[in-house]
Parts: sequence; C-alpha cells; structure tokens
Amino acid sequence: MRFSGDDKKRKGRKRTEPQLFSAVTRSTRGPEPKRRKRSILGRVLSFFFVLGFWGAVVGGLAFAYIWFSLDQRGLLQIPQRQPGIMILASDGTVLSEQGAFFGDAARMGELPDYVPNAVIAIEDRRFRFHYGVDPVGLVRAITRNLVAGHMVQGGSTLTQQLAKNLFLTPERTLTRKAQEAVLAIWLESKFSKDEILQLYLNRVYFGSGAYGIEQAAHVFYNKPAAELSIIEAATLAGVLKAPSNYSPSKQPEESLARAKLVISAMAEQNFISAEDAKNAIIAPSSVVAGDYVPAKQYAVDWIDDQLPLLVKDYDQSIRIETTIDPAIQSSAEQSLRQRLSESGKKLNVSEGAIVVMDGSGAVTAMVGGRSYKKSQYNRATKAKRQPGSAFKPFVYLTAFEHGYTPDSVVVDEPVQIGGWSPENYKQNYQGPVTLEHAFAESINSVAAKLAFAVGPATVAATAERLGITSPLGHDASIALGTSEVTPLELTAAFVPFSNGGTVVQPYVVRRIVARDGTVLYERKGDGLGRVMGETELGNMNRIFRAVVREGTATKAQFGNFDIGGKTGTSQDYRDAWFVGFTPYMVAGVWMGNDDNSPTKSVTGGSLPAQVWRDVMEPAHAGFTPAALPGSLAAPQQISGQVIVSNAEPAQQTVAPPPVAKPKKKKYLFDYLFGKN
Repeated sequence: MRFSGDDKKRKGRKRTEPQLFSAVTRSTRGPEPKRRKRSILGRVLSFFFVLGFWGAVVGGLAFAYIWFSLDQRGLLQIPQRQPGIMILASDGTVLSEQGAFFGDAARMGELPDYVPNAVIAIEDRRFRFHYGVDPVGLVRAITRNLVAGHMVQGGSTLTQQLAKNLFLTPERTLTRKAQEAVLAIWLESKFSKDEILQLYLNRVYFGSGAYGIEQAAHVFYNKPAAELSIIEAATLAGVLKAPSNYSPSKQPEESLARAKLVISAMAEQNFISAEDAKNAIIAPSSVVAGDYVPAKQYAVDWIDDQLPLLVKDYDQSIRIETTIDPAIQSSAEQSLRQRLSESGKKLNVSEGAIVVMDGSGAVTAMVGGRSYKKSQYNRATKAKRQPGSAFKPFVYLTAFEHGYTPDSVVVDEPVQIGGWSPENYKQNYQGPVTLEHAFAESINSVAAKLAFAVGPATVAATAERLGITSPLGHDASIALGTSEVTPLELTAAFVPFSNGGTVVQPYVVRRIVARDGTVLYERKGDGLGRVMGETELGNMNRIFRAVVREGTATKAQFGNFDIGGKTGTSQDYRDAWFVGFTPYMVAGVWMGNDDNSPTKSVTGGSLPAQVWRDVMEPAHAGFTPAALPGSLAAPQQISGQVIVSNAEPAQQTVAPPPVAKPKKKKYLFDYLFGKN
C-alpha cells in the first residue's frame, strides 16, 4: 500500500484500524452528533421529572395525612364568633360592643378599596395570585432573612394567617406550619379571595383589645372602618406586624414610620397614585389618646356584672337597652376630670365618683373614678366610705317621725354620750337652735342628741328602709356617718326625698333583646313602695332646701330650681360628699383618696358641690322649675324640743321657745368639718 507524499511528511503519525474506520464513518455520515451532551441533559430532565413525580406523591400523601389528622369537627365550616353584646344608651347610641353583634362587622363592599389593599400591600402582595401558599413569596422571605441575618419578613400568606387564627393554636412547630398550609389550600378552594380577605379583616388582632378592622377603627380613631382615610388605613395595616410595637396611640413615631412604609408599598403596587401617597403622608390623623378610655366603661362593667343575673343563657347576639344618658354621662366625666386636674394636687384629693339617677332609680350616669385606663376599680359601686354628715338625713327623718319638726329647738352645746364626745368645728357652739338651722349648718352635737333620743337602732332601720344595704352600727356615732356606704346606695337612698317618698332599687338595664327580636328580659315595676308620710317628706325637704339656700351647699345652686341636698365630710377630711336633688333627678358625688389619706380640708360644700352643679345644671336644660314634694307641718316651736346635758344625756323636756331664731354666724371656714 502506498502513501502519498503528504502522508509521508507526517512523521510518526500512524492511524490504527479503528481510527481509520471512524474516519471513514465520519466521512460518509457527516459530523458526529453530540450524544454525550444530550445524554447529560436528558439525565437532568429525567432526574427532575422523577423528583417531581415522587415529590408530588410524597406531598399528596403528606397532605392527606395532615388533612385526616386534623380535628374534623368544625373544620368544614368557619367557626362562629362568640355571641356579640351591644349595649345601647337611652337614646339608642352604642355605649359598647363586645364581640361582633352582626357577625363579621366590616363588609368588603362597604370599605374603600385602599383599606383592604393596604393590608395586601404590606402583608401579602401576591394575595390575588397564589392558591393559599405562595412559593415565590416564601423564597423571597427566606432570601431576605438570610441576607439580613435575622428574621425580617415572614413567608405566610394572608390565607395561612387566617387559617391559623380560625383553626389552630399559636404554637410554632413544623407540624402546625404544615397544618396551616393544608388549611390555607382548603380555604382557597372553598371561598373567594374577597371572602377570605373579609374574614381576615374581621378576625385579625389590631392591639388595644380590638379584634377586626371595625373595632380597631373605633378604638384608635373613633369612627367606622368605612370612614378611614388612606393614612389611617395604612397605619392599621402597619399595626398587624406587631400590635404592641406599632400602636398609633402608644408608639406614635414607630407607627407613623410603619404607615409610611405601607403607603410606599401601596404606591409601588399601583393601589394608589403617587399623588395620593404624597397627600396621605401629610394628611392630619387624630388618634384617640392611648391612656384614655371613656368613663362610661365603668357603667358597662357594672352592666356586665349584672348580665348573668338577668339572662342565664343565650346562644345568639343580644342587645342591652340601658338608662345611661350620653350627655349627662359626658358632663359628669368631664367635670370630675377637670376639677381634679385644677385642684386635686393642691388639695391632695386624687379620686372621685359620681352617680346620677332619676326618680325611678334609673341610673343615667356613672363615673367610677378619674381614669378608667389607670384604674378599673368602680368607686361608685364598690368603694365603701364614711358618709359623714351626709348620713344625717336619716337621723332627722327618724326624729320627725317621732314628733319633732324643723322648728323644734335643741341646745347646741358640748355633749357626752357614754364614752363618746362629738365635737363641732373648732368647738363652736351656738346654744338653742332650731332643727332646720342645725341641719343647714350641719351641727354635730344636735345630730348626736337626736340619734340618742330616738335610738341609734331606729336610725339604722330608717336608713335601711330608704335603701342603705351596707351593715350599719347601732351606737350613737351613727349620727355622724361612721358606718361605711357606697356612693350608689347613698344616692339611691336620697331618691325618695325627690320622688314623693317611694323607695327605689337602682337599675341601669331596661330591656335585653336577642338578635332575632326575642325579649329575654324587661324591667317592670315603678318602685318598692312609699316609705315616709307626706308631712315628714315636707319637713325633710324644707331642711334640705335650707342646706342649699343658706347652709353648707350654696355652691350647688343654679337657676330657679328648687334644690335640696346634704353635704358630708368624714374625720380628718378623708371623704367629701354632696348628695343633692331636684324634683327631676338625684346625683351623688364623692371625692377623696383610695388610700384613705386626708385631703387638705376638702369638704362636701366645696369640690363635690361644684362638680354636682357642673353635672346637674346642663342636665336640667329644658326642664321647668318645680317644687320639691311633701306637705309642710304647721310651725311649732315647743313640741318635740330637746335639751340634753352631759349629766342627763337624751333627756327630753319642754322649755320656753327662743325669742327669735338665732342669728347665723359667719366664719372664714364655714365649709370645714363640723360645718358641712
């Protein structure tokens, strides 16, 4: 075999037979296909196909296992919220809404688009596109967390969050996370996106006790969710990440920064325009003060306490119609806050309570303290304090029922009853005085003598007959109000003096109605019966009137209204009271300190009388002045006269009447202890 010249030049380069065969083959079949590369690609595709197949199998099995391992009871329906309680004021306005009276309160069709879109923008921007679980969002969250080195973004969708809130416990485990994903897929298969979003907005927690967008709008902005502005909607959406850290009322700076981030996300996703975003950031937004809860909550708590006694069981939302008057309630809260703010520190008085009721015993206003946010203790219904001279009406009524009259004369002098020696202010004594004068000037010695004369137990029985329910002492010191009572019961015990002599049981609930219209409770009855005669009532209102016109409570007067009342101050000025009334309503005011420390000479005729007038004057707008009830007895100057000396306490005698009514003395401290 011969080689060409070119072949000879290739020194040492010999082809083996296989190589020659390959060369011939390539020359006849053209270029060799890239089998090796295709084989690798095929293997890769095959690997992923097999992986995907078995992944789907395993995923399906896992889904089925988790699905059947879940508690099926209630799984196939959305858990109902607890029956709601809507508490209404006397004018039909809402005092309080607990739970959701109308189920899911906020409806998507009633909300501005930017309210739900604010939540989508910051919590789950792919909400409209995923099917309950968002792999893209999960990968994005993992990447950002790895870059940041700590958790900065969660991977749960809104649907997953809803599933957790509806069905699962808050524990953080892989099992619970898997259950969350399974339930999220189930929710997506059963409900539309808008239905899921509506459920989420109505069930999620916004902080400060607000569950759902409707409650949050009222708690933070005092408005319905349908009236939220863009900045307000963005603020509430921002709260969801950490309610305690982004609360607009407690953390305003952090909340605003978060809201700006939400607005930026909304603009980026074209939920709002750039111009809307700019205007939203500079728009004013008034957040309810973080330390403020209306004082009406004291009344709401009182109503809640009574509910189990009025309605045993209910399986649907209920509406509670009450006697609370919003205008009177508001003025009562405002007056107490303002008076304590202006004078509390100077006079060392820090707390107070107010109760207002009408002649039937219906409570129209209740303030249990200076700030419900700082103290939920309801002093109006629970605090038992010494009423001081505000208890004297029961002493005088008992005396009138035993034959005394406002014109009866008693000697105001030092007195000792057993081992007890009551004193007047600065040990000032006026000698013979009428009972009307003694009551108006709150003279202690006269009240003590009367109590001893008629019997302390009889005085206690009179007080109980008029509505005092707290235990009372049966010694002579009862005359000066040493037995403790609550503002509610003392105010209620004064109602018979205003309504014609009928004792009442204080109440606040008129009617309770189920959502379907069924009446579950309705108050009936107008009182517990008459407890005093017409003459005794007239005598009492004569001396009550003198207290306000010329005695220790002149600061309570307003307009041409016929007003009666009694001041009270306990020992060392620890408690200051004024309970007063007109023919239309009664109000009681207590002021003092929770630790029972003395005030700086605060008496019933000072701050309490001023608060009383602040509340009652506007409450009587539109009323025509009328006379207090009762018939006056014919003036008597001898019958029932009492002279008691230290040697012979409580001895009744008849003595010549005084020539004239003693002239009233004026002192710089007329309103201090012993003169209140």
